[in-house]
Amino acid sequence: MGLGLFILMIAVGAILTFATDWELEAVDLDVVGLILMAVGILGTAVYAGVLRRRRMVVPPVAPTLGDHDRGDRL
Repeated sequence: MGLGLFILMIAVGAILTFATDWELEAVDLDVVGLILMAVGILGTAVYAGVLRRRRMVVPPVAPTLGDHDRGDRL
């Protein structure tokens, strides 16, 4: 799942909750829309956290000389 899917879930949930007045006997579309928005927001937050961790760069460590290496260079 990518970031686009989570944003799409938020948009579809908002449309179902705020922009429609459809009535179904077995399903409350307002609740379905709220659930989609909550999952989309939660998924976006988790995706951003994982993406931040992937982009973290560790600086390279400079090589160190051991005792036996120093004697050869003198």
